[in-house]
Amino acid sequence: MVLSIKTRRDAVGLATGELLIGGSWRAAADGRTWTHRHPATGEQVGDFAVASPADVDAAVRAARQAFDEGSWPRSRAKQRITVLRRAAELIRAHTDELRTLQALDNGVPLTFGDEYAMSIECVADVFDHHAGWVDKLAGETLPGYQGGDHLVMTLREPVGVVAAVVPWNGPLLLAAQKVAPALAAGCTVVLKPSEFATFAALRLARLLEEAGLPPGVLNVVTGPGDPTGEALITHPRIDKITFTGSRAVGKRVLAAASERMTRVSLELGGKSPSIVFPDAEVYAAATLTMGTVTLGLSGQACVAHSRALVHRDVYDEFLAIAEGMTTLVTYGDPFDPAVTAAPLINERQLTRVLGYIERGQAEGARLVCGGGRPDGELSAGNFVAPAVFADVANSATIAQEEIFGPVLAVVPFTDEEEAIRLANDTSYGLAATVYTSDVKRAIRMARAVRAGTVGINGYQLEPHVAFGGFGQSGLGREGGRTAIEAYTEVKTVLIPTGDEMM
Repeated sequence: MVLSIKTRRDAVGLATGELLIGGSWRAAADGRTWTHRHPATGEQVGDFAVASPADVDAAVRAARQAFDEGSWPRSRAKQRITVLRRAAELIRAHTDELRTLQALDNGVPLTFGDEYAMSIECVADVFDHHAGWVDKLAGETLPGYQGGDHLVMTLREPVGVVAAVVPWNGPLLLAAQKVAPALAAGCTVVLKPSEFATFAALRLARLLEEAGLPPGVLNVVTGPGDPTGEALITHPRIDKITFTGSRAVGKRVLAAASERMTRVSLELGGKSPSIVFPDAEVYAAATLTMGTVTLGLSGQACVAHSRALVHRDVYDEFLAIAEGMTTLVTYGDPFDPAVTAAPLINERQLTRVLGYIERGQAEGARLVCGGGRPDGELSAGNFVAPAVFADVANSATIAQEEIFGPVLAVVPFTDEEEAIRLANDTSYGLAATVYTSDVKRAIRMARAVRAGTVGINGYQLEPHVAFGGFGQSGLGREGGRTAIEAYTEVKTVLIPTGDEMM
């Protein structure tokens, strides 16, 4: 079967090449565009506007005006709740279209949309969840510390204009995790989607307009990191930057924010371990671990459990199951229901992943299976067969660096103490999963492993819980109370109630 991604794009009929600035859709000021080629076929699927520094400035000024002079930050809770709830309804009503657009963006197969964390239902739930926070962003009243007739109270106010920069691997979910809490808190937003995943983000913006969001509250600038992203993160009128992406770019964001003490939240990936003890259900542990590395996004996810720490008593069993799982992975047209895994996003990432596979072998790890490129019609896409490495030293490059591809490094351990040491021997700390039937051990491990989220016998992201990492996995959290409060500032108000001044 000949793949025809462009045919799918034409059937959707979505207009591209426009920026959303101050409620108006427009081309880039200098007319520059970016051509996106689909990672499964190399076909040109869209030309998108490249926002120049002048376009970014216009978008930030529109957001600034909407915040300083507009109604949204000062709106009643009911208005914000209504808009966010309506947005969730519209997202659900356009499920099939949005799934199609994500597949056009990054090649994630439609079948992966059945996984809750990557589903359109989850995106809608993010808006629903944060709508529920609008009327609960309360301050508090405090007793006077020294006595006397005065009232001490705090207010939570929106932080201001938010620059939200999202990657290509989860364009809708990751945009929702930033836009929804920012809007709920009363902020205005300038959203920059990845140049490799723009279709879905543009459609989301139109749905938010339809939900009743006032002009200028959400603005969208498209384009690559240079010039678009750089102009956005360095803009002097941005109050907060929220970024999800690579550690290298995250450090650049942090450096730019430090120049003006801009508030910042960063989610920078991980090298998350699956920790498998001999009393675990090994088949479940191996299949769930391999699922994060090989299926759906092909390991191109921040929570991919690409480092398996496996007890020596069940090491060979785990490897055999993992190798068997690779034979079930199917590549190709993301619209084909038989396809289970996405291509790598571009040729640069393909070259990078192949380089890690070569380096793993050069450093002495044993390649159990995979690592090759397909031939035939699939050779035009950025596909690589899932690779499983055994006998990996935890200090090896493939065990320490985030590969962002279908590569699993399996590291043996002997006892619980060694498992904890290996799990924490990394600069990252985003997530971990512990597989054991011993409840006491599970609790001990959850406390000992330095990671923002620890799953026990499985892992599932939810919109109402805090998500983020320790160490170089980032700063701050998304989801839940912690996330939405990050889009606010706390103001203390002191009021004398007696005849004397405080």
